[in-house]
Amino acid sequence: MSGRGSNTVKNRDPAPVQLTAEQLLRDANERHEGERKTAVQKIQSSEELAEFRFLKRRGFEEGIRNQKQHIGNYIKYAKWEEQQGEFERARNIFERALDVDQTATPIWLKYAEFEIRNKYINRARNVYDRAVTILPRVDQLWYKYAYLQEMTGDIIATRTVFERWMQCFPNEQAWLTYIKFEQRCGKFDNARNLYERMLEQIPEESSYIKYAKWEECQGNPVSCRAIFERSLTELSLENIDEDLILEFARFEIRCHEIERARVIFKYGLDKLTSSKEALRNEYTLFEKQYGSTENIEDVIISKRKEQYEAILKESPFNYDVWFDYLKMLEQEGKVDEVIKVYERAITNVPPSKEKRFWRRYIYFWIYYAVYLELDVDEIEKARDVYKRCIQCIPNKSFTFGKIWILYAKFEIRHNNLDKARKILGQSIGMCPKPSVFNYYIDLEFRLMNLDRCRALYQKFLECFPSRCEVWVKYAEFEEYLEENARASAIFEMAINQEALDTPELVWKKYIDHEMNLGNREKVEELYERLLQLAQHSKVFISYAQYESTISMDKAREILERGITRFKETGESEMRHQLLQALKGLEESIEDNQERIEKVNARQATKVKKVRHNEETGIDEDYVDYVFPEDEANSIQMKLLENAMKWKSLRSGSTVPAESKRPRIEKIDLDKEVE
Repeated sequence: MSGRGSNTVKNRDPAPVQLTAEQLLRDANERHEGERKTAVQKIQSSEELAEFRFLKRRGFEEGIRNQKQHIGNYIKYAKWEEQQGEFERARNIFERALDVDQTATPIWLKYAEFEIRNKYINRARNVYDRAVTILPRVDQLWYKYAYLQEMTGDIIATRTVFERWMQCFPNEQAWLTYIKFEQRCGKFDNARNLYERMLEQIPEESSYIKYAKWEECQGNPVSCRAIFERSLTELSLENIDEDLILEFARFEIRCHEIERARVIFKYGLDKLTSSKEALRNEYTLFEKQYGSTENIEDVIISKRKEQYEAILKESPFNYDVWFDYLKMLEQEGKVDEVIKVYERAITNVPPSKEKRFWRRYIYFWIYYAVYLELDVDEIEKARDVYKRCIQCIPNKSFTFGKIWILYAKFEIRHNNLDKARKILGQSIGMCPKPSVFNYYIDLEFRLMNLDRCRALYQKFLECFPSRCEVWVKYAEFEEYLEENARASAIFEMAINQEALDTPELVWKKYIDHEMNLGNREKVEELYERLLQLAQHSKVFISYAQYESTISMDKAREILERGITRFKETGESEMRHQLLQALKGLEESIEDNQERIEKVNARQATKVKKVRHNEETGIDEDYVDYVFPEDEANSIQMKLLENAMKWKSLRSGSTVPAESKRPRIEKIDLDKEVE
């Protein structure tokens, strides 16, 4: 413990002299020992020089022997011999290196540079000549060779080197180097011929652009334009990029040929298959600067087309985009393009046979047919579209009534009534739809073909016997023809159906029909039959209103019967409605104040109650009605029960079981009596 305590720091205050990073670095620098310099050997005699050279050469030779394939050793060796003035030895070393690897470009370059440095120009030519013969695809050797010949002023030899190079099918830069050489020599015709040869070997848009720009720099706009036009003719659309179109259009703008530039921009936007974003942006700026409002709109429409096409390429079943695209094209007014896009759109048939996936798709056919008929006046093409649409729809699974109706209307507009009837009949036979029945019946009714209407109604009822709307329309049709017996028979058949979607509609129409005929007994019979099927407050009220026009006592009796009925069943809402109807009935009679007061005394009071919902497990509020009659009966029952309890307590007997009621509260008898 004592040893450990002696090593601990007892004074933790900061030192009076603080060390900084700069001071540490400065101390390290001052103590740093300088690098040891190698000893310089001074040669005093030729013998020492010979010995030095011998040792140096032996070191180089050992290095080459150990790493024969290492080119750097040869280059260092040759450079050392060059420094010693031993040029033949240096050449010999370069040749030895070439024997090891004659495809090593650095050796040839160093070899030729060695000869040039030492003024052996012909030897350098020979080295380059050997190099380009062995390595004709190495452009650097050709550049050096041609540059050497040009620097020596031998133009013919330089041209010969370039011609040899061009026979090796070099890249575009080699041709441009040759062309610049001819320009430096003032041989512009030769340069033009070289451009033509370059186009033959390298038919790319960059070659045409450089050639055209060169002609423009020479002050030949006609030749420049001809070259651009050649490029559009000789190159395929797949090989034309937006750069060529942009350069051509910019050239025309520089020549103040605005209309030519506009045509070139539109050509590029219409024909190019590659990316056209830069071209479109340039065209937009061009129209803003030189064009009119219509031209600017054309640019915007063209850009939107590109956007629509990009979206549809990724998701061809995006029908909303198709509709927007078609609407824009129709507004533009290019008929051929609109038809082409419609044909593309209808090929995207929904993959599923569920009707909900077809609801949007079917409008392609509808809009297409309407466009051909009304905007283009192509009647036969529109008829063909309708036929193809019907063949496309899986009619055995489902169909669309609107397409059959539109097809029939189309034929009617072109005076083909029989064809329209066949179309509607075909629809009913394949997949009957209520909308088709209704249109077909309405068509025949307007043509006053009444027998056809009856036949269609009967077929309609065979297909849809549970639709009350059909029964009612059929009966109303017979009413219109004053065939009242037929109408009554139809209503009677309807109410005898086992399953109807809205039976109350049929009953109401049947009763109204008999009322219009003045058949009082039949009306009362129908009301009584309806009350046996459905005891509802509305039925009682309607029945009472009808009877009130004949006998007020009978109307009161009907309402009282309903009130009694709903009192027994505990349906307070309907009971309240009947009491309100009875009140209105009494108020409609003059000098009937006594009855009105009695009815008002029977009216219910609306109260809010709480009940427990077993499904949700929570208490909920609801509105109920409290009737004065029920409260009076409740007080009498409580009086009777308490009297029996009092009697049983005095006699010491128990209350009979039949007199017991659940939840009987203990009350003050005198208070209740009061």
